[in-house]
Amino acid sequence: MEHISQLATNIRDQTASPDILVISSLFLPKEAVIGEYLYNRCLQDPERVIVLAAGCAGDKVFDQAQQFPVYRWPNPRYWLGRLIGNFCTPFVNLVWSFVLAIKLYFRYHYRYIEWGHGYEFPALLLLSYILPIRFFIYLHGNDVLSASQNPLWRSLFQLTLTRAEGIVCNSSGTQDYLRHTFRLRTPTHIIHPVVRPEKFGVVTSQSGLDDLRLSLRQAYNIPQTAVVILSVGRLVKHKNFDRVIENLPLLLTIGVDVHYIICGQGSSESELKSLAHRLRVDKRVHFAGYVSDRELAGYYAACDIFAMLTILNTKARNVEGFGMVYLEASYFGKPVIASGLGSIIDIVRHEENGILVNPNSGYEVFQAFKKLCKDQQLREQLGRKGKELAKRKTLHRSVYKPEFFPNSLSILPGSQQ
Repeated sequence: MEHISQLATNIRDQTASPDILVISSLFLPKEAVIGEYLYNRCLQDPERVIVLAAGCAGDKVFDQAQQFPVYRWPNPRYWLGRLIGNFCTPFVNLVWSFVLAIKLYFRYHYRYIEWGHGYEFPALLLLSYILPIRFFIYLHGNDVLSASQNPLWRSLFQLTLTRAEGIVCNSSGTQDYLRHTFRLRTPTHIIHPVVRPEKFGVVTSQSGLDDLRLSLRQAYNIPQTAVVILSVGRLVKHKNFDRVIENLPLLLTIGVDVHYIICGQGSSESELKSLAHRLRVDKRVHFAGYVSDRELAGYYAACDIFAMLTILNTKARNVEGFGMVYLEASYFGKPVIASGLGSIIDIVRHEENGILVNPNSGYEVFQAFKKLCKDQQLREQLGRKGKELAKRKTLHRSVYKPEFFPNSLSILPGSQQ
C-alpha cells in the first residue's frame, strides 16, 4: 500500500498507464461480497486500474502484494472508537474519497472512475463536475434502497445515475429493482460476481476436496455414506432454514440417512434449534456458526446438496442482490435446491444445475429433496453442469467503448453469457 503522504512521488516503473480509478469503501482483505466483487474486477485489468479504498485490518501486507496501486484512507473506527466511528464512517468515507480522488487525478490523470457501490455517492457526483472524467457506478441492491429512502438523497442519486456513462448491476434482480425505482436512460449492464478459488485458501484439486470432505464429516460425526444438505447465510426468518429442517423427518421416513449443516449466525438460531429438537432431528442438524472464507471450502466439499429456500420479505428493509453462496456451491460441483425468484434464477437453472421450487409449497420442496437425495447420478450430473456454469466470466471492460479496450472480448474464452 502507498500511503497518502506518498502521493507526490513518481509513478512506479512497473505501472503501465493506469487510467481507471476504482473507488470503494469496501475492499479486500476485509471479507465482504462487494469487496470481493471489486477485487475480481481489478484482477481483470491490473495494468489499467488504481484502487482507492477505506483502510482495514491487514491492508498493508495485502496491498503490497497486488499488481496494481492501492491507496487507503484511514478507517474512523480505529481513531474514534467503534461506536462514534460507525456513526461517522459514511461522512468520513465521502470526504476522504473525494479529496484523494482529486489528488490521484493529478498524479495519474485517469480518464474514468468506477464507483464500487451506491454508498457515499455525493462524492462521485461532485467529482464528475470538477474533474474531466467519465464514470460508471456499480449497484448491488441495498445501496439502491438506502439512496432512495430520503427525498433529497433520492434526487441527488437520480442525478448521479443520469450523469453516469453506465450503470453496472450485479444481477438481474438489482437491475429490475433499479428500473422499478428510477426511470433512467443511462445504459445498464449486468456483470455477475465470479468465484475466486484463492479466496478459500486451499488447492481445489479433487483429491484435496476429498480430504476436506472426509475430515469435516468426521468432525461432525457424519457417516461418509450419509446425504448432507448444506445452507450458508444469516440466520434470519426469510432465509427459510426452518423449511429444510421440517423436511428431515420426512426424508428419514423414506429411508434417507440425511444430515443438515447450517453455516451462519443470526437472530433465528435459537428458534431453529428449538424446531430441530421438537422434530427430534437435533442430532442431525449441525449449527456451524460463523465460518470464514478459508474454512468454507470444507463445508462445500462435505455436502451433497446445497439448499436455500429464501422467500420474499416485503417488510424487511433489505434487497437480495446476488446469492453468492449459490454460485460458490455450483463452483464446487454441488446441485442446488432454491426458490425460483429474484436474482437466484441468474445462477440456478432449473434441472440443469439444480431444482427451482416454490418455497411455500411443502409438496414441491419435499419432492425436490426426495429426488436429489435418492439419485446420486442426478446429483453428480447437475453438479458437473453447475461447475461449468459457475466458471463463466464477463469482462468488465465490456462496458467500455471498443476503442478503450481494443482487441478484447467481453466474455473470457471458453465461457458464455
